[in-house]
Amino acid sequence: MAAVSGQRRAAADPAAARHGAEEDLRALFGQSTAVFASLAGPTHRVETANPAFFATIGEERARTGVALAELMPELSDQGFIALLDEVYRTGEPYTGRDVRVVLGSGLRAREAYFDFTYEPRRAADGTVSGIRVIGVETTQVKQAQRLMAEHRALVEQIARQAPLAEVLDGMARCIEKLAPHQVLVSVLLADPDGRHLRHGAAPSLPDFYNEAIDGIATGEGVGSCGTAAHRREPVIVTDIATDPFWDDFRDLAQQAGVAACWSTPILARDGSLLGTFAMYHRTPRVPQDADLALARVFAGTAALAIERHHIEQAKAAADARARAAHDELARVVRAERELRAEAEQRAAAAAELTARMRAAAAAQAARPRPEQCQLGGAAGCTAPAEIKIADSWGDSAWGCPIHVEEAIINVRSVFIANEDLGGLGAYLNR
Repeated sequence: MAAVSGQRRAAADPAAARHGAEEDLRALFGQSTAVFASLAGPTHRVETANPAFFATIGEERARTGVALAELMPELSDQGFIALLDEVYRTGEPYTGRDVRVVLGSGLRAREAYFDFTYEPRRAADGTVSGIRVIGVETTQVKQAQRLMAEHRALVEQIARQAPLAEVLDGMARCIEKLAPHQVLVSVLLADPDGRHLRHGAAPSLPDFYNEAIDGIATGEGVGSCGTAAHRREPVIVTDIATDPFWDDFRDLAQQAGVAACWSTPILARDGSLLGTFAMYHRTPRVPQDADLALARVFAGTAALAIERHHIEQAKAAADARARAAHDELARVVRAERELRAEAEQRAAAAAELTARMRAAAAAQAARPRPEQCQLGGAAGCTAPAEIKIADSWGDSAWGCPIHVEEAIINVRSVFIANEDLGGLGAYLNR
């Protein structure tokens, strides 16, 4: 560059500078994912906007030359048009962080979050002529933060051993709240043999539907969940009305108002089947990567909860068996002690009776032996007296074998008193 002596550079035209800056902004944001729009006048007429702006508000509304309130009427009730009016009036920029905005209305409405700036544009005389809108959508970041918070809460529930039904129900409601599109969540639990699936949680599906699929078999072609459980891999059915997996359940799904079902198996760390995690939709729908990632995260969380539940069940069963064994052992010990005490009492009584019998026998041994039986009663008995019997109180008598046997049978305290006289031998060898 050469300098010319004695000449001054002409001052740049402010209007041309502003026009150039505007062109630079359009070039900068033309292919950017950040939203950009240039608004003119007090009605905030859309002069220009980049593709990201129109993609955000909906391609069906991609036009310029109309007031923003006409293009996006939902912004008025949310206060955003009033903010633009304030920036246009004061000339002071406004910046928002993680601001919630509902885009569209009715079935097309969606919740989104943005970091954005309303920056005043000025004319040559310095007055505000319009507003530039520059923003970055933070919806995914916001949802990720909420997802992490909800996931942390679920893990804390599992750690404090909350009931499995409570954890699964809370997880289903959490996903239904976080998902960008309406979704109905169902968790089915596998029987121990892995052949059937039982109701676990499905807070938004109708009761008749949950009751109908409770206990369905696992197998190829048994809906989305039965097939996913059989294959041990995700099964994506985007249109229940035409998918052969749903031949046996199509009418049931129609009654429940569901048209798509994506099912993910819930597997233990050793690969065994714990259940299935399903996401239902009211209309046919193909999953996005974010949907599949969400399913994987919560299928893993469900696996953690179910495995923890199984561990607690096994521990409770082992504790119950241990308590039962302890109680049985205590019962046996008590019974053994009672039997031992009873045996000791019987032994003492027998020893006492034996002593008394010996004493009685010794006392009766010296009495003379009669010639005839003394046990014949009033009628008498003329048979020879062969055996001497006595009782433990000292009474004794001699009798024939027939009457002695009757006495022994009918009088429990009677015993043979004198073995030396041959009475016992005669009785035994009769």
